[in-house]
Amino acid sequence: MPELNVNPQSFDKKQLMLSVEEAQARILEAILPITTKERVGLRQGLGRILADPLLARMDVPSHRNSAMDGYAFRHIDTDIHKAFYVAGVSMAGHPFHDSLDIGQCIRIMTGAVVPADADTVVMQEHVSREGDIMTLQRIPIPGANVRHPGEDLCTGDAVLPAGRKLNAADLGVLASQGIGEVDVLRRPRVAFFSTGDELKGIGEVLQPGDVYDSNRYTLFGMLNKLDVDILDLGVIPDQQEAVEHAFAQASQLADVVITSGGVSVGDADYVTDTLRKTGTVDFWKIAVKPGKPLAFGKLNDRCLFFGLPGNPVSVMATFLLFTRAAILKLRGETMIELPEYSAICDTPLQKAPGRKDYQRGVCHLDVRGQWHVRSTGMQGSHILSSMSTANCFIALPLLAGDVNAGEIVNIIPFHELL
Repeated sequence: MPELNVNPQSFDKKQLMLSVEEAQARILEAILPITTKERVGLRQGLGRILADPLLARMDVPSHRNSAMDGYAFRHIDTDIHKAFYVAGVSMAGHPFHDSLDIGQCIRIMTGAVVPADADTVVMQEHVSREGDIMTLQRIPIPGANVRHPGEDLCTGDAVLPAGRKLNAADLGVLASQGIGEVDVLRRPRVAFFSTGDELKGIGEVLQPGDVYDSNRYTLFGMLNKLDVDILDLGVIPDQQEAVEHAFAQASQLADVVITSGGVSVGDADYVTDTLRKTGTVDFWKIAVKPGKPLAFGKLNDRCLFFGLPGNPVSVMATFLLFTRAAILKLRGETMIELPEYSAICDTPLQKAPGRKDYQRGVCHLDVRGQWHVRSTGMQGSHILSSMSTANCFIALPLLAGDVNAGEIVNIIPFHELL
């Protein structure tokens, strides 16, 4: 990863803020995807990143088979025959092995082998039958309802490319090739913790000034969507030795370390001092709301570090905008952009120019397929319940001002993000 040369001690609080796009680009440029492979069973490959391209080992289907329940026969025989003698049956897994004479057919089921001397299958709905005699009520075109070897995949075809995130259909395709194990990229290991004497765990008694630590739970939920190995290191007290130990432990165990709160330049705490000692870290101001302060860099020359703001909505927004894409690139994914759509804003929105604003909204599609969105209400970065109520961000441009009801805005749905 390239060196990040900004010295936190010389940070100028009046420096120009980075745009969201500039910060995203800088982060992604610094990420090198994991290349370590591991072999897993096919079912365990779901959601993993394929390490190497896979070629077809065999034709699929491997034999001619019927697409319908019906009767298989030679189409040329229909020139003189409308009634056929049923000489046998072909069922899936139980082929008909004899030869067909002129004017003969076989009963055949979906997926069953079509005999070599038959070329057409008529649907059972288009015939009548009495005893061993089948009579055509409708003559199909030659070759109807017959599937041929290799129609799906031919031996040597490219099946899946390297870097593919394996989905349910992919597992089926690989199974059709008889592939029971796949080589995938190792999952990133992500460690996270919170710092602060005021933070308490669930079940602890709150004293005046204390709050329950919600950020570790929202981070866990968002990380869990990314299919990474998660290490929750808990709440670290405001003690120099404890903070230094937490960073040392996390940087040895993980590929990525995430903290929430306590890393703004000038903070009188041990986090910033520890970062100066153990890593190369940029402290940025980003023209974004909620959010703004962000620390990004690496610890011990190998472990990526993200210091997110402390307010609960800010930590979620900055994770989704900056950390998520970095982790996806690290794990080898190619589709990392957040989905964005145009929507009619049904409620007025307040916004001051100067920062790109991600307000919480509730979106829906109308009967014509047009997106609509409304605000969840108060937009303070401490109002975590607004993220629970919302199902999207309303992304308002850097220089935009207030939005009137009826105007077009961009939205980022939370589907599969939260």
